[in-house]
Amino acid sequence: MSEQNDSNDGNGRNDQPGNRLRRELPAEVPAPAPEAGQPAEGEPQQPLTGRQRLVKGLWPPRFTRAQLIVAVLLFGLGFGLAVQVASNSDTDSALRGARQEDLVRILDELDSRTQRLQDEKQGLEKQRQELQSSSDQAAEARRQTAEKERQLGVLAGTVAAQGPGITMTIEDTKGTVQADMLLDAIQELRAAGAEAIQVNGVRVVTGTYFTDAGKSVSVDGNKINAPYRFKVIGKPQDLEPALNIPGGVVQTLEKEQATVTVERSDKIVVDALRQAKRPDYARSSSQ
Repeated sequence: MSEQNDSNDGNGRNDQPGNRLRRELPAEVPAPAPEAGQPAEGEPQQPLTGRQRLVKGLWPPRFTRAQLIVAVLLFGLGFGLAVQVASNSDTDSALRGARQEDLVRILDELDSRTQRLQDEKQGLEKQRQELQSSSDQAAEARRQTAEKERQLGVLAGTVAAQGPGITMTIEDTKGTVQADMLLDAIQELRAAGAEAIQVNGVRVVTGTYFTDAGKSVSVDGNKINAPYRFKVIGKPQDLEPALNIPGGVVQTLEKEQATVTVERSDKIVVDALRQAKRPDYARSSSQ
C-alpha cells in the first residue's frame, strides 16, 4: 500500500514515463478533409479522361525563352506584311480613283524620266569608251572634267547658257496667279528635262523658292510682276507637251483667267547669273 502511494504525487497523478511523454507532446491535428473531386488518402486515384489530360497539358501554359523569342519575331514579321499589304492597297486605290488627266500626266512623266535616264546612260558609256580608246587618257580626262564643270555651272546658274527650248509667257490681268502655280510650272518643266530656266531676269536653280508678294510674286526675294516670262532650255518636243497635258499647268492657269502662250525656238539664251557661294569651312582636298 505504501508503494502505490509513493508512485503518485500529491495531486494524485501518475508519474509513469509514458504519461510524462504524452503530457509533453502537442495535441494531434486532425487530417484535412479531401477537396471535392479529389480522392481521399488511401483511396485509389481514378484515371484522367482524355479531355482532362489535354486541359492539364495546356494550362497553365509553359513557355521557354526560345519560344518567346520566336513568337516575337513572328509577330513582327506579320505586322510588317500587314503594313506592306495596306500600303500597296492604298496606292492601287489611289490610282484607280485618279482622273484620266492625272493618269496621262503620270504616264508622261514616267516616259520622260525613262528617256532621260537612257540618255544619261548612253552619255556615260560614250565617255568611258572615249577614255579607253584615247591615246592620251590624261588629256581626255581633263577635257571631260572641264566639260562636266561647264555643265555643273549651267545647273548652278553661274554661267550663261544657250540652246533650243521654249518661251512661256503668262498674262495675269486679274492678279489671280499665285506663287505655287509658278512653282508647279517649274517642277513640270524640270520633270520634262529642262536644263536651264530663267523667270523675268531671275535664274532658277536648285534652291529657288517662290512666295506671294501682294498681287505679284517674289522669286528668291526678288519681286517680279506679270507678265511672267519663262525662258527654258531643253528639248522643245518634250517641254511643250508637258505643259499642255490635260489637267496640267496651262489648263490650271487658264482656269484662273490667265493667258498662257508657249513658243518653241531653236535658240534660247539664259543669261541671268547667280554668284557662286563660297563655303565657309569646306576646302578642296587638292589645295
